[in-house]
Amino acid sequence: MEEKLVGYKDIIMFGTQPWDIEIGSNFKNMAIEIAEQYRVLYVNRPLDRITSFTKRSDITTINRKKSIRQSIGVLTEVRKKLWVFNPQTTIESINWLPPGRLYNYLNRRNNKKLADQIKIAFGKLQFKNPLLIIDNDFYNGLYLKEFLASQCAIYYLRDYLLSQPYFYKHGVLSEPAIMKTADVVATNSLYLNNYAKKYNPNCFYIGQGCEVEEFAKKPDSIPEIFESIQGPIIGYCGALLSLRLDIDLLVNIAMQRPEWNLVLVGPEDDDFKKSILHSLPNVFFAGHQEPAELPAYVHNFDICINPQVLNQMTIGNYPRKVDEYLAAGKPVVATRTETMEEFAESVHLCDSLPDYLQAIDTCLQNLDDDLAIARRKEVARSH
Repeated sequence: MEEKLVGYKDIIMFGTQPWDIEIGSNFKNMAIEIAEQYRVLYVNRPLDRITSFTKRSDITTINRKKSIRQSIGVLTEVRKKLWVFNPQTTIESINWLPPGRLYNYLNRRNNKKLADQIKIAFGKLQFKNPLLIIDNDFYNGLYLKEFLASQCAIYYLRDYLLSQPYFYKHGVLSEPAIMKTADVVATNSLYLNNYAKKYNPNCFYIGQGCEVEEFAKKPDSIPEIFESIQGPIIGYCGALLSLRLDIDLLVNIAMQRPEWNLVLVGPEDDDFKKSILHSLPNVFFAGHQEPAELPAYVHNFDICINPQVLNQMTIGNYPRKVDEYLAAGKPVVATRTETMEEFAESVHLCDSLPDYLQAIDTCLQNLDDDLAIARRKEVARSH
């Protein structure tokens, strides 16, 4: 297998995270790192017909329509040896169809339309025999290896999407199929690696990296939200989604420790918007922030938390934010999962509300432990 991977100079990267996504993206970080040595074509997901109507104001929809209708931003060199490509096509929205011949036919057709667009792009760049990396998209990427005549394809598995009904409907067949046809499956957690090995023996756990430099240095600015807060600050940065985070746990922490302040940074889903958290005087919502602004928030937290709810989606998830917290030297309290066991020596892992309360209390009593701060930063650098 190693011999098969040697000699590639051009890389095609395609997956679920578009380049113009508004939150941090592991796959984008990978593209930037790979482009240090290889030429990279980063392919955004094509616009599908339903999204073009239901998410008209979304920035990604606006950008795709400009590419399709006006040929604006079709192929852009965003940095040396790294190009971002917007396919000039609209694919059919077919997830509502039942499994069967019609769905399979239309899915192959969608894949073919996307592959034809990619061929045009790497033809313009004079890519030769490119390596294909597919990030978690087992729908639009299922037949790309075949249609691009790729000699080597890597499937990157970083989320267990089958835990969501939308993806499970067809993914229960598509994900095993794409892993079987891939030459290599790379995963970002041991949990996902064990799952992938059922379908492909060439599985490799590669962990997940983080832009630790941005969090290692303390910003000069202090976000306005902190000016009116008195007392210890317990913080979280990331999308506030009930699928991933335990709302009841956050409510109980805030209610049982009214002298603590919870600062939650990130866009909210409907469950968070409707939650009792918004009525508690010691809970503060900072809303969506640009990635460049997040270090300023983390450095003004006393304690960082990752209050995950336990389900199939989170149990194998690699929490990128934990590396970011550690890079800033901050104490971290997190829900125990199989993946989080890797952080057991540098993070307080919890199984219950009492565990969280005790761990946060312990951290607050040892905020100035220089040795512990240095150890946390070193763990982040190692990732």
